[in-house]
Amino acid sequence: MKIHLQTPEEIRPQIWKELGRASLDRHHEWRTPVLASADADGLPDARTVVLRQVDAGAGLLTFYTDSRSPKVAQLQAKAPAVLVFWSARLSWQLRVRVTCSVITSGPEVEALWQGVKQSAAAGDYLSPRPPGALLPPASGMADAPKANASAPTHSFALLRAQVLQMDWLELSRDGHRRAQLSANTWEWLTP
Repeated sequence: MKIHLQTPEEIRPQIWKELGRASLDRHHEWRTPVLASADADGLPDARTVVLRQVDAGAGLLTFYTDSRSPKVAQLQAKAPAVLVFWSARLSWQLRVRVTCSVITSGPEVEALWQGVKQSAAAGDYLSPRPPGALLPPASGMADAPKANASAPTHSFALLRAQVLQMDWLELSRDGHRRAQLSANTWEWLTP
């Protein structure tokens, strides 16, 4: 169902409402945005991430990551990054400019890890190799933790994205609309 919003007072809260829904509904189209940043050579690097938590009041979006992932080093430099969301249902594209911080330890990480470690996703954070590491020739599969091996230390971390600016685009046969939003400002843009 398409929603046709007219004013900033309608659009801004609806964007946050959809983001909140996406963090809870694994079938929501905004659940898996693309996160783009720059690598150590300044070249673009993009990957799909899973939206886990939304705090509209603080302007924060939270994702889970492996603390050894190359994106962690890219984002710890506080360099700006961009999240791109698309919803065919709404005909909305949302580009979100963010700065990111990575939280690798502490009570919040450990509390969330307690839930994750009971799921199939736990293996993503228990691998002896970091994401992107080369595998032995002819292996074809990552090393899975062995049942009788001592419990490895997890590499589970939180990737917290502070929203700086949103670029909202609505595609419509009646005419496309685009707006740019920051914490205190709003501007209509040419689509």
